[in-house]
Amino acid sequence: MLTVTTARTLRLSPEDNILVAGERIEKDAATTEGVKARQRIPFGHKIAARDIGVGEPVIKFGQIIGFASQPIVTGDWVHTHNCDMGPEHGAFERDYDFSAAAPRTDFVPEGERATFEGFRRANGKAGTRNYLGILTSVNCSATVAKYMAQEINRSGILDDYPTIDGVIPFVHGTGCAMDLDGEGFRIFRRTQWGYACNPNLGGTLLVGLGCEAFQIGKMKEVYGIEESDTFQTMTIQEIGGTKKMVEWGVERIKEMLPIVARAKRETLPAAELTLALQCGGSDGYSGITANPALGVAADILVRHGGTAILSETPEIYGAEHLLTRRAVSRAVGEKLVERIKWWEDYTARNRGEMNNNPSPGNKLGGLTTILEKSLGAAAKGGTTALTAVYEYAELVNEKGFVFMDTPGFDPVSATGQVAGGANVLCFTTGRGSAYGCKPVPSIKLATNTPMYEKMVDDMDINCGDILDGVSLADKGEEIFREVLAVASGKKSKSEELGYGDNEFVPWQVGAVM
Repeated sequence: MLTVTTARTLRLSPEDNILVAGERIEKDAATTEGVKARQRIPFGHKIAARDIGVGEPVIKFGQIIGFASQPIVTGDWVHTHNCDMGPEHGAFERDYDFSAAAPRTDFVPEGERATFEGFRRANGKAGTRNYLGILTSVNCSATVAKYMAQEINRSGILDDYPTIDGVIPFVHGTGCAMDLDGEGFRIFRRTQWGYACNPNLGGTLLVGLGCEAFQIGKMKEVYGIEESDTFQTMTIQEIGGTKKMVEWGVERIKEMLPIVARAKRETLPAAELTLALQCGGSDGYSGITANPALGVAADILVRHGGTAILSETPEIYGAEHLLTRRAVSRAVGEKLVERIKWWEDYTARNRGEMNNNPSPGNKLGGLTTILEKSLGAAAKGGTTALTAVYEYAELVNEKGFVFMDTPGFDPVSATGQVAGGANVLCFTTGRGSAYGCKPVPSIKLATNTPMYEKMVDDMDINCGDILDGVSLADKGEEIFREVLAVASGKKSKSEELGYGDNEFVPWQVGAVM
């Protein structure tokens, strides 16, 4: 007897004119929504639920993700060959409706709030790790910073300080040949000082060449910085060469180690956590499983008094109106729109467009336009009120759900969040991104079970089981509990693998002179 099976599809909103394939659908197969596939539909991709005429919006999540570029018939595979951003490249009118739907947060009573085991710093901030960092003012001092760290690691002295997580050289490719009055210089300066102040660093060296555009002395003057037992600076030219510089750095680190090691974990409120929200290698299920589950976890953290930072401005493009409605004030909402307009101009100046963002991997995973990707990415931000909008690497001092303007490229985006004060990070991925973020632990959330099982050594939590009936509420609670555990010292998978030494990537804006 012939057994006829129907392929699983998901309708995400009653308004949608597409369905999402819950498995690979073969040509002519029937689906659970009663639609017959006219072509083979890959896992996580879209199938037309009805006919869609040329120029008509394609709807997913109840929102526009693109426009039909040719006639689409019920059962057709909907992707880049028949769906695009439309004649205005996605610049259609959006109703920002500032603050119209800003929710009131139902905070957990203080006596019932969650806690974690962290490091209380002298300035009152809370760390989840206890690293010693070597910052570099310019690429020309990158090698000496690496030599310092290598010498410390080779010596075995860190074995005497088990409460110290390691010594990290933060090297990069900039710091000179830049406009000293330009936006790029200000961004770089904020990033450097933001890392020096991050509570996951117990001590910091800042080393330079001496003649670079980014002058260490000027930065100290701007921020009113005085050197101390846990913050010291030097340049290669001032001390007299590479060997002397490395020797100086190694001795300073040895002097700092016992001071940094005095920090001990103690019980701290979850309100002291600042959670960076990231996604990379997204697929068609990112916006259905891992991203909204992370949004639930972010909501829980906010209700416990903590902070969650959504970023990657190009990846909320087309979904920003959903955030402006949640803004606590019109001024906060308008600042977000202002950053969107900056990005439209920025991409135009560089002869690009906002839809350049979805990568080949994103498209293989089922994402067709930046509008579709953004609707899924914005789900990481949960449902609470948007309390503030920050420029790249600005210090985050508002509690609750906030937004920081960053590029979509994960290392650059996360660098800005860490400079802003993030002390723990969650990273959703559908294709399987390999990423770590010293000095901040990165927790990997898989959007689908096949990828999780294939890359289980890299993934911390499988969110693919949401498709099998696990509720978003339960998965969000699981993520929140993992955040508390990792913040308390549990190593994430990326930490166990040693990721994070090369992911310090400050955003370079403006001409390299």
